[in-house]
Amino acid sequence: MRRQWFFLYNLFVFLEKSKFLKNLLTLILLLLLFSCSKDKKKLSDNTVDSLAIYIKKADTLNDGAKDLFYRKAYNVAVNRPNDSITRSGLTSIMLGFYRMKNWEYFNKSSNLLYKLAQESHDSIQLASTYRYKANYYKNSLINDSAFVYYLKAEKIYKNLRDSLNLGNILNNKSIVQYNVGDYIGADKSLNQAYQYLKNCNDKHKIYESLNMMGIISNETKDYQKAIDYYQKALKIIRENKIKTPLFEEASTLNNLGYNYQISGHYREAIKNYHLALKEKTLLKEAPDLYSMLIDNLAYSKFKINQNEGLPELFYKALDIREQMNATTVIVLSKIHLSEYYFEKKDTTLSKRFANEALLLAKQTKIPRDILASLKQASNVDQQSASLYSKDYFRITDSLQEVERKSQEKFTRMQLETDEIKKENNILEERNRDILNYFIGTVLFGMFLFFARAQRTKNRELVLKQAQQKANEDIYKLIISQQSKLEEGRVLEKTRIAKEIHDGILGRLFGLRLSMDGLNSRVDEESIEERFRYLNELKLIEQDLREISHELSREKFDLINNFVAIINNLLDEQIKINTAQLSANIGEDIDWDLLSNTTKINLYRILQESLQNINKYAHATKISVEFRKDKKGNLVLNIEDDGDGFDSDKKSKGIGLQNIVDRTHESEGTIDIKAAKGSGVRITVTVPLQNKTIKI
Repeated sequence: MRRQWFFLYNLFVFLEKSKFLKNLLTLILLLLLFSCSKDKKKLSDNTVDSLAIYIKKADTLNDGAKDLFYRKAYNVAVNRPNDSITRSGLTSIMLGFYRMKNWEYFNKSSNLLYKLAQESHDSIQLASTYRYKANYYKNSLINDSAFVYYLKAEKIYKNLRDSLNLGNILNNKSIVQYNVGDYIGADKSLNQAYQYLKNCNDKHKIYESLNMMGIISNETKDYQKAIDYYQKALKIIRENKIKTPLFEEASTLNNLGYNYQISGHYREAIKNYHLALKEKTLLKEAPDLYSMLIDNLAYSKFKINQNEGLPELFYKALDIREQMNATTVIVLSKIHLSEYYFEKKDTTLSKRFANEALLLAKQTKIPRDILASLKQASNVDQQSASLYSKDYFRITDSLQEVERKSQEKFTRMQLETDEIKKENNILEERNRDILNYFIGTVLFGMFLFFARAQRTKNRELVLKQAQQKANEDIYKLIISQQSKLEEGRVLEKTRIAKEIHDGILGRLFGLRLSMDGLNSRVDEESIEERFRYLNELKLIEQDLREISHELSREKFDLINNFVAIINNLLDEQIKINTAQLSANIGEDIDWDLLSNTTKINLYRILQESLQNINKYAHATKISVEFRKDKKGNLVLNIEDDGDGFDSDKKSKGIGLQNIVDRTHESEGTIDIKAAKGSGVRITVTVPLQNKTIKI
């Protein structure tokens, strides 16, 4: 194609004086251009067809073949232009991988869709990406990440005024808040969801909100309120004849029965369990729900001494749960059997089931299961009751502390989001004021113009020119102010993101590794270490608070005592990683010559590099060196003999990109040498006499 164009261009130059030939050449060029466009259109149409065919084919196959065709569709989408067809196809591909739980390709397709949606300002697809990423993190019990993505999706759906999707997002956000014990926040989200959903046609979503409201009310011990919610949920199910593989009616009847059970109304509980068990296909199609119903039924009957069918119902529920390997509810079954035999004065069986429940709960490391098992064990084993009680209170305090921190974190996230919205509203209001001022100025100028227009034509011309100049200046002022505001917001968000990623997350990772190593140790030194790490957690909490107010205690320490802070970081590295660490900090370096910004950046670069080594490298030797080169520059060398990575890959992680950005911010240069199996060497060179302070 290039040769054809080159030939035609030379021909055009040669024959440019001939009008006839020039017209003929123009016609040929048009035909050739049309031909090329047709070929491109045909190629584009082919990729559209193959993308649609692969997705349609995948939807009709079983999981193995489905995965293959979704991958083919993904490979087609990667090479297609960023248009609505590609983004729509990627949404289907992302959902396909999500339903198959192929998390590798789910993340690939969602990340690509996120990139394309941002580039094209496609709010709908961007919100869809946030939503399913949040669902992924929610199902993986990574509650903080799920909460962040739900907040992002919620913001977009609010702007789009999409009530159905907004209600669905708020429903799911409430589950994340419920998981961390933030019942007040969960109840607030659910009430907002219900307001958005109550007038929509998707009755199942309304049912989900009401059912979850009942669960939250159970947790807050507002049992009558929970009953009201469950009754409303049942009414929606029955009136709209909702029937899915989730067995919503039986599930809600079980929740209602459990509400009566924990409030001491066992006969009402039994009545609801029997109603739910009328669904004959439960055992085959939903054995988990069936086992829950018969276990709850057995427990309520036991509580009012209705011994018919006991303890067989307990054992039947336990057998189903063991076949499903459902550890948490197996623990519950054994606790119920322990209570039953303790009441029947069979202390041997009671202790046996209590101990089995406690052993299984400790294996799964689920705090609430351990607490329930410890409580039952202390009731049936009087000799060891004090020991069990001590463990119970210790775990309770720890669990409450974790839940409190999670709730505070979620509250801060929500507060920061609300503050951003408030700031945006203030900016919009300021822009409106500027616009009103502009309009008022224009009107006033026009009034003066018409008032004085009668004097002379020359005066009229002068005033007209002055008015136009004023309009241009005001318009430029508005554009300039808006650009500066937007630029400031972007820079601040980038800075805070780097501070959190490089500072807070790195320190949290180090603390987690250190505290993992102390789990099995109970000596005095370990206890002192734990207190030290708890104090470090408090410092991290303080850092987060200071970051939100544009302060940083760590920055102050780092700027004024750089070498001591570096040594502390290296000491922590020795504690959490068995690799041999050699460090050399040149004594001939005048640290006062370095700007505060450069000190902070060098510390973050070293911190991020050590964190990457700890996570991925499997290194046996690590070398860190600060020295001056022949030109008087400061050189930081970080080297390890670990697994390395492919430095030719186009995509870089956020951590590595932050290292590069921080080097450039310090007006320095960076050299990264890495290869698979050959370790990594990072060399950062910055000028020593750099007194620029960036804020």
